[in-house]
Amino acid sequence: MKYFRQISIGAILAVAGSQNMPAADGIDISHLGTNNTLVRVTDGNSRYVLFPVEESVDDATLNLLLDGKQEKTLRIRLARNRVDYYVPFDISAYKDSKIIFDVVTTQGRASVREASDDACWKNIRLSDTFDTSNTEKYRPAFHHTPLYGWMNDPNGMFYKDGVWHLYYQYNPYGSKWQNMSWGHSTSTDLVNWEHHPVAIEPNSLGQVFSGSCVVDSDNTAGFGKDAVIALYTSAGINQMQSLAYSTDNGETFTIYPGNPIITLESEARDPNMFWNDETKEWNLLLAHALDHEMLIFTSPDLKEWTLQSAFGKGLGAQGGVWECPDMRHLPVEGTDESKWVLICNLNPGGPFGGSAAQYFTGDFDGRKFTADTDSEGNVPTKWMDYGKDHYATVSWSGAPDGRNVVIGWMSNWQYAAEVPTHQYRSANTLPRDISLFKGTDGQYYLKTVPSPELLALRDHRTVSAKGKSFGKSPVKFALPEANDGICEINMSLNARKADKVTITLANRQGEKVDMTFDPSASTFSFDRTQSGLTDFSHDFPAVVTAPTLRNSTSQSLRIFVDRSSIEVFDGEGNFVLTNLVFPGSPYTTLSLAADGGKASLNSLEIYTIKTSNK
Repeated sequence: MKYFRQISIGAILAVAGSQNMPAADGIDISHLGTNNTLVRVTDGNSRYVLFPVEESVDDATLNLLLDGKQEKTLRIRLARNRVDYYVPFDISAYKDSKIIFDVVTTQGRASVREASDDACWKNIRLSDTFDTSNTEKYRPAFHHTPLYGWMNDPNGMFYKDGVWHLYYQYNPYGSKWQNMSWGHSTSTDLVNWEHHPVAIEPNSLGQVFSGSCVVDSDNTAGFGKDAVIALYTSAGINQMQSLAYSTDNGETFTIYPGNPIITLESEARDPNMFWNDETKEWNLLLAHALDHEMLIFTSPDLKEWTLQSAFGKGLGAQGGVWECPDMRHLPVEGTDESKWVLICNLNPGGPFGGSAAQYFTGDFDGRKFTADTDSEGNVPTKWMDYGKDHYATVSWSGAPDGRNVVIGWMSNWQYAAEVPTHQYRSANTLPRDISLFKGTDGQYYLKTVPSPELLALRDHRTVSAKGKSFGKSPVKFALPEANDGICEINMSLNARKADKVTITLANRQGEKVDMTFDPSASTFSFDRTQSGLTDFSHDFPAVVTAPTLRNSTSQSLRIFVDRSSIEVFDGEGNFVLTNLVFPGSPYTTLSLAADGGKASLNSLEIYTIKTSNK
């Protein structure tokens, strides 16, 4: 339960009899009781207050008071026994005010003296800088991550004037979920990312959950031509939908004074809007989370929305809440057809446990979505990615050249808060371009390929091989060891008469990942049970399997290996598997072996990867 403590100037002055403790220069600490402490900033010339965090304790509530008036509320796991790391709070905008943090903890104490022994009080300090240089063994080298803090769903993404804007669910005050805000990064090439200040912060309506952005090129909302309009979920006691707008290309946002703009009697979140060129109006999808359905709205101006229909009850995977919708009109490769695709992220209920992204193909008239059925008249369940670590996948609004570019959160709610990092938690998947293809069963499926910008990651080709035959005795190749073994692997193989082909990435400690192609079952599996660190969660060790959606003994692959992840793309885009791995040391060997007969390696190329700025 949220607990907000209000305090007046008179009450502050009345604490002369409370227990004052020695603290860092510019900080004065007064303990009012076993669970309440005032932290005064007496040197307003510093830029940051650095708060010490211990992840294993409960959140403390910090009410920021400026000249005796409450400005905002934070929740930070203030250190009790030890300091795991620090998080910064920027006070530079408040240098002309008296700054006090009224801190309320939930940790039981027998006395004020016992409470005053907590590690946080001795370690809070002021600083003009905050070091964000990487301290993590497993921080990805070429995936987007926050500089520090917790990240989950990507949201609000749009493209404008040559710049890809990526917003994301962000906690700047710790590496576990809390204080949900919109973090912000930009890129001109989908490879190198520049970090920006938090774009939208929590306010009196609640935390800032997921949503979407569009560029209002015709000024339908009245905030100016080409204003960036954001819709997001305000999550307080209940969930409601709010609007913000930007006139500086998404750098800063103004909160719309008429918020909330959509309210319902039941839980709904993650508004995703787009301009429907066929009906000449705005559409919006809203996840009716606990009802396992998507609500479809229309609007002429992005402010007044009319509910038109609902889709999804009883269809697809229903094992968890429905979240983070998206809808795209996609071409069908090799045909003149196009179909609508409705993306529905689900947690839990994924094919291998936890969170995952399902999708439906069908028709959409601007009011109602009608899903395609199979030969028996049923709506089939289809998955965007068959790995354990692909969730909250949504697309960029306004991508150039008619492209449909998506990105996901590379983790799983089963263990996202427990992975072996501290400075930051979570990365995004690599960006992917999507379209549709028609399978041999007559169904439409997503074709997912790495975005073409990722070719720029390639540096030196370290292996080039062709025409090698192999059987039970594996053929082996060295993986690059530069930059902790990060690399791209391109291969084409033919199982021929073999029952199965196994591709193994291994290190000198005996840790390994096995990937197995089974042509008779038309499957490709990924086994990370021996991949390295796995004991932080019983849900982490897993074997996951994707359908290849073809009847063939041939298989081509494009594999991206980062410090803590492996993304496996089918060469034609039929499937993807995204999985985290935490090897004790980088994988150094690639080997291929076949069971039940000889197989052939048609081609193999391995590239080192250029590291990007974070």
